[in-house]
Amino acid sequence: MGKVFQDKVAIVTGGSFGIGRATAIAFAAGGAKVVIADWTEDNETLSRIKSAGGDAIFLKCDVSNEADVKMLVDKTIAQYGRLDYAFNNAGVEGLSAPTHECTTENWDKTIGVNLKGIWLCMKYEIPQMLKQGKGAIVNNASIAGLVGFVNIPAYVASKHGVIGLSKNAALEYAKHGIRVNVVCPGVIKTPMIDRFTGKDKEVEKQFAGQEPIGRMGEPEEVANAVTWLCSDGASFVTGHPMAVDGGWVAQ
Repeated sequence: MGKVFQDKVAIVTGGSFGIGRATAIAFAAGGAKVVIADWTEDNETLSRIKSAGGDAIFLKCDVSNEADVKMLVDKTIAQYGRLDYAFNNAGVEGLSAPTHECTTENWDKTIGVNLKGIWLCMKYEIPQMLKQGKGAIVNNASIAGLVGFVNIPAYVASKHGVIGLSKNAALEYAKHGIRVNVVCPGVIKTPMIDRFTGKDKEVEKQFAGQEPIGRMGEPEEVANAVTWLCSDGASFVTGHPMAVDGGWVAQ
């Protein structure tokens, strides 16, 4: 990649595992200073970045909690003095059940993290980017934000909401130097997919078999899309929900 993000600063929420970890590492490899945020304190991402000579910090943050999100952005600015990129990735899959059996608790938690959390992140990230006159935000949705899936109504609703919210923000800030895009991953080898499959090899094969490309995606493949959308190479791209899905939604 080269040091395309040299002297820049990136926040990655949900950065302890999976797509978030891969993206934090990719930003650091590109020269960015990275703030890893997660509600689970896991130092693996941080140690990988630092062992490779990168600059990063970890901040514990529940993105559904406004005070936590404000703290995250405030401490990022206090530590590094700026904010250039944000990958608002933190999310939960919630519990599986048909719509009429989805509990209020499950609905509130899933919407709270996946949709309210992204709104809160942008609410506090955008003012700093406005001060700087430039910035790039990528929000993580899912192919479940582009098409329906049975038995995960809260998840599907939250991810459709992420796309709508992101398009709205993209239009609001297009003339202010801030681009807002979305990645919509398909079946990616992450802890979330492990929870869906129970790490059962036969179930994993079924998931992979639904991908036209014939396999699950790797977290690094989504990270590549995120970092490109943040780069100057994507300078004319905003408001776009990018499927990184092996062709799933093309079927």
